[in-house]
Amino acid sequence: MNFPNEDARRGVPGLLSRPYRFLRLEWISELGLLRVRTCVTPIQCFSLAGISEMQRVLDDISANPGLVRHLVVSSDVTGVFNFGGDLSLFVLLVKAQDADSLRLYGRRCIEMVWWLENAAQRGVHTTVLVQGDTLGGGLESVMPFHRVIFEKSAQAGFPEVLFNLFPGMGAWHFTIRKAGFAVANDMVLSGKLFSAEQLYRRSLVDLVVEDGLGEAAIEHVVRTVDPKLRGTLAALHAQRLAAPITYESLVATVDLWAESALTLTTRDLRLMERLARAQIRKLGGANEGAVDEIKRIELDTAWGEERTGITEWTELS
Repeated sequence: MNFPNEDARRGVPGLLSRPYRFLRLEWISELGLLRVRTCVTPIQCFSLAGISEMQRVLDDISANPGLVRHLVVSSDVTGVFNFGGDLSLFVLLVKAQDADSLRLYGRRCIEMVWWLENAAQRGVHTTVLVQGDTLGGGLESVMPFHRVIFEKSAQAGFPEVLFNLFPGMGAWHFTIRKAGFAVANDMVLSGKLFSAEQLYRRSLVDLVVEDGLGEAAIEHVVRTVDPKLRGTLAALHAQRLAAPITYESLVATVDLWAESALTLTTRDLRLMERLARAQIRKLGGANEGAVDEIKRIELDTAWGEERTGITEWTELS
């Protein structure tokens, strides 16, 4: 690798050296490109453990300003980009009426979304490639990226209304900004799935390519943007200023989402459990009876990280 300066020489090994269970990182020094491929088990969704790993990557990028110029995210799971919210965890928390943990989960999600929303200010251009299904929070996570590429067979939607919930981690904000109220209402309130072409026509996807051509599309986007990166990032920052989304509004929506989740009925929870089991079967995942225990461990870990963060903040202040 050729490093432009000594800071980069130190920064790249640090960026790539962390042990990850659910992410695979690649570095292309010529372009300052960090490639992140996700593979969350037993379900390709936003588990708390998976969110923590992704946030660690984003924090490492922030800690090395100027090192990463391009962030590219895709899935390592055939046929699935991301199933979205962790339904198995939601069922556990709703049954326990644990509003605090639901809010913790939601805020972890919007911290990740908020980083992507402000990536241009950090000097990072973001690109996402979707190959396969992306639902709920998976689609929400795609929307803040600067360039969104879908392969033709991919499909996406917000199914939450089917079990009396709504997508609470930015769906309304980003869909309204990119496509308007009418499209947002249709997508969020119908619970329907949409094809890549339909999403392109709604201005939610920037580029649709034939299956198998997603990698070439990434190469084209990055190499087109890189020579004019500074101007592109400045323009994207101005775009966000013209149609601002605030962190406070995202938090308020998460809080409303958590309150709404506590009102779900037994019928709603059974449907969520059916969907979670279907996701596990599709991926050929671990024994379904083990999932609850995995979710409890992830939740305990997340609360431990939360307490550590509060302690560190108190000591610094």
